[in-house]
Parts: sequence; structure tokens; C-alpha cells
Amino acid sequence: MQVSARGDYAVRAAVSLASTHPTTVSAQSLADGEGLPHKFLEAVLADLRRGGVVTSVRGADGGYRLARDPGEISVGAVLRAVDGPLAGVRGQRPEEVTYDGASAHLPDLWIAVRAAVRNVLDEVTLAQVATGRLPARVRRLVGSEGAWEPR
Repeated sequence: MQVSARGDYAVRAAVSLASTHPTTVSAQSLADGEGLPHKFLEAVLADLRRGGVVTSVRGADGGYRLARDPGEISVGAVLRAVDGPLAGVRGQRPEEVTYDGASAHLPDLWIAVRAAVRNVLDEVTLAQVATGRLPARVRRLVGSEGAWEPR
């Protein structure tokens, strides 16, 4: 799985909002706090608003805040709001891909990869990331042999 710049910025902004929940934070403050380009972040926040992850407040004290408690919003939900499905093959969902010959069973592998990604990203909430209290299963994955190797 590859996390796009939009996805990375979205998760960073959402985690930042989780750390200040339920306070409303301006896009400029979010951009400054996370070192993100303001204009690009505005577009990402619009995607998060359309996806029901954040709400926006107009006016002098306006800005953004999470639409729900940070313990109810998964990292997977944030990524889907800006990037769509979590795993794809050549722009298609794994169950839509078919192959002939020796590769005929490859879609099963792609579906398993999607399930594995979902099992992590849908289990971890913004609150857990913001506090550093990742689920034990995820912490074990982080500490597993080879997890930090760039291959």
C-alpha cells in the first residue's frame, strides 16, 4: 500500500484535530503546526468535510474540527475520504480484476492484502494515534522482525 501526499496530509491534519478535540482550529494553524502547504491542505480539508470526517465553522473564530469523537474515527476512514478505496490493482478493486492462466488465483492474494491493510487502518483511531496508544496488535507489527526494513 502506498499512502499519497493527500492521504498523509489528511491523516496528519486529522490527528492534529484529534489532539485538540473539540476545539475548532483554523486551516492556517493546522498547516503551520504540521508544516503543510496551506492551499493544498485546504483542498484536503474540503475532501475530509465531504467525507464526513470534519466539519467546518465559518466566521472570525472559524476553522475545522472533527465531526465525531476521535475515538470513533479510524485512520482508514480518513484515507478513504481523500483517496478512495484502501487497496487497488491498476485502478480497480481487487475483486474486479481477473487473470488467465497461472495467475488466475492472484485476485485472492490482492484481496488478502486489502484485508490486511483494513485490519490495521480500520482498527486504529485518531485518538490512539494522537495519544501514541496504538492497539497491542499494531504495536507488535511495528516491533516485528523486518518491519523497519525499507523493502
